[in-house]
Amino acid sequence: MRFSEKTALITGAAVGIGRACAILFAREGANVVLIDLDKEKLAATEAEIRQYTDKVLSFECNVTDEPRVYEVVSEAEKIFGGIDILVNNAAIWRLWSSFTETSTDDWRKYLDINIMGVVYFTKAVLPKMLENSYGRIINVASVAGVYGNANMVHYSATKGALISMTKALAKEVSSKGVLVNSVSPGSVSPSDCLDIDHTIESDLSFMGRTGSDRENAELICFLASDAASYISGQNIQIDGCRKKQ
Repeated sequence: MRFSEKTALITGAAVGIGRACAILFAREGANVVLIDLDKEKLAATEAEIRQYTDKVLSFECNVTDEPRVYEVVSEAEKIFGGIDILVNNAAIWRLWSSFTETSTDDWRKYLDINIMGVVYFTKAVLPKMLENSYGRIINVASVAGVYGNANMVHYSATKGALISMTKALAKEVSSKGVLVNSVSPGSVSPSDCLDIDHTIESDLSFMGRTGSDRENAELICFLASDAASYISGQNIQIDGCRKKQ
C-alpha cells in the first residue's frame, strides 16, 4: 500500500475534500490524524475511518489557535513518531461581498484561518520532517487564488497568498527531502454530501460539472506519494477545464 508506515495529518478532515483524503489515506495504509473544529462530524469521520484502520487519531482544534495546534501535533508525533504528510485543507469561503462591503473583521477572519492556520500547522510539523529528511506538504488553494473572483477579493487574496507561500517554501526545503505543493480546485461538490463521488451540474467548467471530493483527494494523495518524488513548488489546478471568470 502506498502509505504504509506513513502518518498523514489532514486539517478540515470532517467533511468534503478533507474527509475524502482521510478515507483514501486510511485505505492505503497510512496512520491518519484528523483535525477539525466540528466535534460531531469529526467523531463521525473517525468512526468511518476505523472501518479501514485502527491507527487513527482525531483532535478538535481551531487552526487559528496556535498553542492548540502545537499541542495536537506534539501528541500525534508522540503516538505515531512523526508527521510524514500534512494536508492543509481547513479554510472558509462562503461569503460573497464586494470589496467595499467586506468588513475589516471579515478580512482578519479569512487571513487568520486561510493563511495563519496553514502557517501554524506547517511550522509545527516541519522541524521533524527536516530532521527525517522526508516530508510532503500539500496546501489546498483555489482557482480563485489564480484568477481572482469578483465579490470574493478577501478569499481570492488568501488563496493567492497560499500559492505563493507554497512556491517560496518549496525553494527552502525541497533539497532537504520535504516537497511542498498546492492544488487549486475549481467548483467542488457540496461538502455536506457523504458520497465522495457525488457531482452536480456546473456551467463553470467545460466538463459541465463539479469535481468530486474523491477526484480532488486522489490528486492530493498522488502528490503525497513517492510517485510524485520529483514534483515540488507547483500549484496544480483541478477544475474540469475551468471557464475563466
